[in-house]
Amino acid sequence: MSGAKHWSEEWDLVVGLEVHAQLMTESKAYSSDANAYGDHPNTNISAITLGLPGTLPVMNRKSIELAVRMGLACGSRIAPWMHFARKNYFYPDLPKGYQITQDTTPICAGGTIMIPVTSNAGEAVGDRTEKPIRLVRIHLEEDAGKSIHDVDPFNTLVDLNRAGVPLIEIVSEPDIRSSQEAYDYLVEVRRMVRYLDICDGNMEEGSLRCDANISVKRKGTEKLGMRCEVKNLNSFKNVQRAIEHEAQRQSEILAAGGVIEQQTRTFDAVKGTTAALRSKEQAHDYRYFPEPDLQPVTVSETARERIRAAMPPLPRELRTKYTGTLGLSAYDANVLTDDKATALYYEAVIAKTGNHKAAANWVTGEVRSWINERGLEMADFPVSAEKLAGLIALIDSGAISHSGASQKLLPLMVAQPDSDAAALAKQHDLLQDAGEDVIARAVKDAMTRYPEKVAAYRSGNKSLLGLFMGEVMKASKGKADPRKANELVKQLLEQDN
Repeated sequence: MSGAKHWSEEWDLVVGLEVHAQLMTESKAYSSDANAYGDHPNTNISAITLGLPGTLPVMNRKSIELAVRMGLACGSRIAPWMHFARKNYFYPDLPKGYQITQDTTPICAGGTIMIPVTSNAGEAVGDRTEKPIRLVRIHLEEDAGKSIHDVDPFNTLVDLNRAGVPLIEIVSEPDIRSSQEAYDYLVEVRRMVRYLDICDGNMEEGSLRCDANISVKRKGTEKLGMRCEVKNLNSFKNVQRAIEHEAQRQSEILAAGGVIEQQTRTFDAVKGTTAALRSKEQAHDYRYFPEPDLQPVTVSETARERIRAAMPPLPRELRTKYTGTLGLSAYDANVLTDDKATALYYEAVIAKTGNHKAAANWVTGEVRSWINERGLEMADFPVSAEKLAGLIALIDSGAISHSGASQKLLPLMVAQPDSDAAALAKQHDLLQDAGEDVIARAVKDAMTRYPEKVAAYRSGNKSLLGLFMGEVMKASKGKADPRKANELVKQLLEQDN
């Protein structure tokens, strides 16, 4: 394909994504089998998981609440009444021969997920900062087991521990127009499910997976082209690569006068190419019919409001608050909201200090650096939000310099997390307590030693201020407040000018 025109020269890309997010419940969707990743294969199974005759599924109430939580976060319409259906197909890791899912009555309908407005290079475009990606639906279903192809060269192994794990499928409209937008959409979905404690979002473990419906249409036309679905993409980068490859493949077929066949395809991450698996099934191929063993479920308005009241602040809401009310930059807001733990820690810090910018600088700077250098999580940072706010208060009062706080006081607080910043600063002689008389004496001594520098300063060489500041800090043994010292040094140097 290297000698062909790039698809974007003549064609527009159209993508819709189906994201499968495994729900964080202790048990499976319709049985008491453990919902746990990494256990020995085929141990978290029972007669219900295997669909043996005479067994009855029992609905997992928490999975309904988690699905409603996601729907509310996306502004979806929550169905007051819904039933479940059997989706019939054969696959080795589907022991029942059917999957319990939702067909005509999804738990959530409509809604939007907002993504950054970007170019293909990932840069912001124009005045718009967000683009809505509309949702078709969010529905509940159970996961299938896992077929393992890379352990035995002659056989496919099957692990049924995943069979019956509850998940939601988030189906978008075909609103995505670039591989970068697909990437941004998945990042926001993962961020949301993590904030909501719905799913851990670990694509490498398969708890978040993506199918991409990809088509191209000639530029300037409205009619959508025939789509192909690429299944089970397990990383953000592979989603982008699969989209780019499929767009190129389809554009070359159409340019040569060919026709795109509607197919289900797989992506080879090593080769960076897709390959056909089967012709794309239609709804009637699955022979949907109502699940006879599960009663319809109702979600009352009282239940919806109870779930809404328990939801945490969402990343988009926090970004709006940080850039609007608090006046932070978009960069700071994005870093602070990238994960829930960081956002909640920052929220706790600003509950104790009004210096929102300083708090942002500390959390995104020294705190995150300490965590990243050690490969830890935000929860592992030993200094409480209240004590970090105390450190910021010391700097704001002029009791300690920022460099002293960063290089000396914070390491002491990390080592002794039960101690207050003020107590540690006093104990280790870090407080800036040099009075004006000490500062004035140091400046006058320096002016006496460097009369030519004083004359040069008064003639306009203001960069010499640093020389006199250095003399002050040396004479005070670092005890002078730099801001106060700076003001007094300028005053003394200019008073006879």
